[in-house]
Amino acid sequence: MSCLFDSIGTFVNETGSLVRQKICDYLQLGGILVEDLATADVLEFEGPNYIQSMRSGAMGGGIEIQSACNIWNLRIVVRNSRETPMTEIEFLPLVIDLDKTLFRTIMLGWNGGHYDPIIIVNHTN
Repeated sequence: MSCLFDSIGTFVNETGSLVRQKICDYLQLGGILVEDLATADVLEFEGPNYIQSMRSGAMGGGIEIQSACNIWNLRIVVRNSRETPMTEIEFLPLVIDLDKTLFRTIMLGWNGGHYDPIIIVNHTN
């Protein structure tokens, strides 16, 4: 299932498969996910072949969303429509490129089994 990667790809002008590849490469190289915690330690909780499984087509989630925030310098808001009332989960880049005067917020919809692209908002610092 590639709905998360396809949805992110909509906003970063990449194919879903390329988004998946870049995120898996980021994880493989130990890109930061949680401040002061090694990425390998985070992924260890997910199983021994997490990145391989993700490369093979596993459904993405929070780890991949956080990776996308860091790779593309995005704020990603996930609107969770499976809960009543609807909730939103915010993901922020851990490494912010201060040289950029423009950052983007993208919003994704999540219904408990599927992600959809919703909106993009440009902000200036």
